[in-house]
Amino acid sequence: MPAHDTHLWRPYTQMKGAAPPLEAVRTHGSRIVLADGRELVDGIASWWTAVHGYNHPHIREALVAQAGAMPHVMFGGLTHAPAERLAARLAALLPGDLDHVFFTDSGSVAVEVALKMAVQLWINRGVPGRTRILAFREGYHGDTLGAMSVCDPDEGMHRRFGAYLPGQVFCDLPRDAGTEAALDAALARHRHELAAVIVEPLVQGAGGMRMHPPETLAAIARLARRHGLPLILDEIFTGFGRTGTLFACEQAGIVPDILCLSKALTGGTLALAATVARTDIFQGFWSDDPAAALMHGPTFMANPLACAAANASLDLFEREPRLAQARAIGEQLAEGMAPLARLPGIRDVRVLGAIGVVQFESPPDLAELKRGLVARGTWVRPFGDILYLTPALTIGQDDLGHLLASVGASVREAVSP
Repeated sequence: MPAHDTHLWRPYTQMKGAAPPLEAVRTHGSRIVLADGRELVDGIASWWTAVHGYNHPHIREALVAQAGAMPHVMFGGLTHAPAERLAARLAALLPGDLDHVFFTDSGSVAVEVALKMAVQLWINRGVPGRTRILAFREGYHGDTLGAMSVCDPDEGMHRRFGAYLPGQVFCDLPRDAGTEAALDAALARHRHELAAVIVEPLVQGAGGMRMHPPETLAAIARLARRHGLPLILDEIFTGFGRTGTLFACEQAGIVPDILCLSKALTGGTLALAATVARTDIFQGFWSDDPAAALMHGPTFMANPLACAAANASLDLFEREPRLAQARAIGEQLAEGMAPLARLPGIRDVRVLGAIGVVQFESPPDLAELKRGLVARGTWVRPFGDILYLTPALTIGQDDLGHLLASVGASVREAVSP
């Protein structure tokens, strides 16, 4: 067993034969500094979280101040100003009456809470049998039990767990009249057993960075409403400017019943997530019966340090032109990646907001592709048949240009005979 991995079990990694990980010692801006002195331009903002770049002084100052006052306190029976302020600000930013914020500590758990809210809503209403969720093929929602159950059941990374997972209903995204009719029929057929519909708006992230237009999202919302089902939007990846608007649902002009946030919520500094519900969902738990309460409470929910970081991150969205920066990144990604679409072995090149994707005809040698990217001074994590870029929204033109040059050279190398 390699010495560097004697005690650590790494994510999404077959530990036997895995290459030694790179040791990071410092971060700044859009760069990761390695122990050997090399600097890598980060093309994925630490799994899409560091939207303001690393070590932003405003977020750092907020963390230092909060750490000196109260790093943590339990949220059961107590409250504190950072959480109160953050919840009010999120409610003001989100569309419609998404006014009721339940904090958790990871995106997967935010999805778990959303599913639990939907199922318990029917229980509280006295309607039996509404325990299944309609989800979409090629989707991804997290790695915990309920979240895994609404990920793609056939091609997703959790397909080995099929016999273990709750059985959900899966459909194709409604991209045309035929698939919209199929979704309508599935909703009608399973209506008596469905609790909700869940979808990633505009981009199915870790399932393959597959994009769909706002019209597709609007059709899903319309059909969910027609069949009387709550709509859950998983904006863990898409929230906070990644698609060019603060929240992806804005582009379809819809208000989901429940919305999940995490990733960029704290600007990539600490773990925090939120499940936000509309008023009618919240009222479904408002009762004289104690058993009708939402019985969920992560130990570190509404952690004051994380809430302080999230408030500082929202300050930056207010003060600095993040959405304009996202759009400018999208323009540079589209221009810089367009030539790759003409290469043999490339199936598609697509851009939405500050997301750029190169899809290969078949999966490349990922280990060799990653080595080439690092050798060219960049940090990118291709998976399956795609290489994607989701840089910090503050990335400079020079660093983004270097990133695009590295990706271009590495992709050409990967598809060359």
